Amino acid sequence: MNYTRLNTTINDGVGHIELAAPDEFNRMPPAFWNEFPAAVMEMDSSGTVRALVISAQGKHFSSGMDTAAFTTPAPQQSFDAGRRGERARRNLAGLQEAFTTIEKVRMPVLAAIQGACIGGGVDMVSTCDMRYCTSDAFFCIQEINIGLSADVGTLQRLPNLIPDGLMRELAYTGRRLFAEEAKEIGLINNVYATHDEMLTSVMSIAKEIASKSPLAVTSTKHLLNYGREHSIQETLSYQSVWMGAVSQGTEMQAYFRAKSEGDEPSYADLPPLD
Repeated sequence: MNYTRLNTTINDGVGHIELAAPDEFNRMPPAFWNEFPAAVMEMDSSGTVRALVISAQGKHFSSGMDTAAFTTPAPQQSFDAGRRGERARRNLAGLQEAFTTIEKVRMPVLAAIQGACIGGGVDMVSTCDMRYCTSDAFFCIQEINIGLSADVGTLQRLPNLIPDGLMRELAYTGRRLFAEEAKEIGLINNVYATHDEMLTSVMSIAKEIASKSPLAVTSTKHLLNYGREHSIQETLSYQSVWMGAVSQGTEMQAYFRAKSEGDEPSYADLPPLD
């Protein structure tokens, strides 16, 4: 697929999706909502991508939803209020699914964030497995400032990442959460002085993940996500079934054979998606 809002590359098992509209602060117009989930799924489809990095060009990671979506008059519709609401609900579900795709793909997803990460940008990075940022980065649940509640995943996912009281403060006030505070509360794994330094480090982490068994990594991601929504006992029971099916690979044999021979282990890619 040809992308107008993104650049995509794959190197040594690491995929990279780069938001590529810096002159527009990587805002999210309708084209973005079609292209982004398609790019994420394309990364997953071959089975060769073992870790995925999302970054952005320019001064800011993303200014969020294109404000034209709120200021452009809607076309005249002959539907009644109930039918207009039904269509609006489906449209919103499509936006939500664009970022839920990050959770569904088999590989871990790492976000590298600089400058502003606003509105839809927060929705996106809240879905990622890990987040890293530059010292000039800040996060803002912008929706409350324009008379809305955040509706594409921030209110559902961010409470799993930061303390509840602070989550509510940010959601109710729309204030900016700056890099050092974001690191202190655990939203960000690490803060870097420059964009280049951040991207070099994040790519190194992604390559380390890509060197591990992709079967073990995807199992770990799946089980962590499952455990977030289930009790410990439910997750243990589910894991026994999952591992009974997925642990039939030759990963451990490959690891111990390589180590006995003084080599680093190598593992087969995951199968492509049907």
